[in-house]
Amino acid sequence: MGNEVKQQDQIKLPQDFQALIAGFFPNTKYFDSRFDLLQVQIDESRRNQEQIKGQLKDFKSDTDKRFEQIKDQLKDFKGDTFKRFEQVDKRFEQVDHRFQRLEDKIDNLIERIDVKVYGGLKENRNLTVRLFTFALSFSLVAVIGMFGKLFGLF
Repeated sequence: MGNEVKQQDQIKLPQDFQALIAGFFPNTKYFDSRFDLLQVQIDESRRNQEQIKGQLKDFKSDTDKRFEQIKDQLKDFKGDTFKRFEQVDKRFEQVDHRFQRLEDKIDNLIERIDVKVYGGLKENRNLTVRLFTFALSFSLVAVIGMFGKLFGLF
């Protein structure tokens, strides 16, 4: 038995040694599981990249749509602005026309006032001349009457 124990120890030794070496050096199952885990991580990274690419495409299309909307809004704004300026120019023309009509009315009114004032002044001059003539005539009659009384004619 002594020999058998020695042989078993010798046999055991290499098995223990193999187990020790196997502990330091992984077997193919270990590598397979690690490669599988690595493959899963790579696949997940690719899926994430595809999702990010899809999100970027969506973002790009949304951004393009927004820029198109902004361009359309700017075109509408420009068109509205030009319409408003045209309306303002028309409004200025209307106001200018109204001022022109008002100026014409004022000119006509001033002419009528001038005519009336001139006519009134002419009438007043005529009246003043008549009154002055009457006053001179009355004064002349009074002077003649006084001379007549003075000289005893009356």
